[in-house]
Amino acid sequence: MQIPTEAKAPIVAEMPAAPMAPVRPWPDQKLEEIKAENKKPKIKFTHGDVSWLPELAAEAGWPAETHEKLAQIILRESGGCPNRLGGDAVDKNCNITHVTEWNHRSDTGLLQINGVNYNPKRNKWAIACRQMNICTQQPLLDPLTNLKVGYLLYQADGWNPWDPCAWGEEWAHRCKNKP
Repeated sequence: MQIPTEAKAPIVAEMPAAPMAPVRPWPDQKLEEIKAENKKPKIKFTHGDVSWLPELAAEAGWPAETHEKLAQIILRESGGCPNRLGGDAVDKNCNITHVTEWNHRSDTGLLQINGVNYNPKRNKWAIACRQMNICTQQPLLDPLTNLKVGYLLYQADGWNPWDPCAWGEEWAHRCKNKP
């Protein structure tokens, strides 16, 4: 019996290389924006405190003359806790402790933006979905995004989205200034 003196190399199939799109570096301006964003101090949200509001509201586009009323609405709607859904109970550090009711779960974030404003399954004209491409609840848990959508609602209908007196007869029981 003869032993082969040459070892056979393993078979390796070469895959054709897929064409790759050229890698383009980000513009320096975009990199600087990202660096600046990462240097911003993180806001510590606590229940009942809106001292952070003027800066964040201005960044979202809200005029300074609206900030006082906006603060009142945020305190009433979410207590200043951006992670809050309708019916959530929170502690002083905005940690959700339990759910007190389950029939307002689409209300989201600082301004408790309702599902009719973002969910096209509930309202085919949902303004946040149509104009900002925010069609689900999750993005509204971001405080800046929530304030931007809130400002869109404010531009469309003033303070009415947060005024039960403007919602019709079935909401009159929640209206402070009942006749």
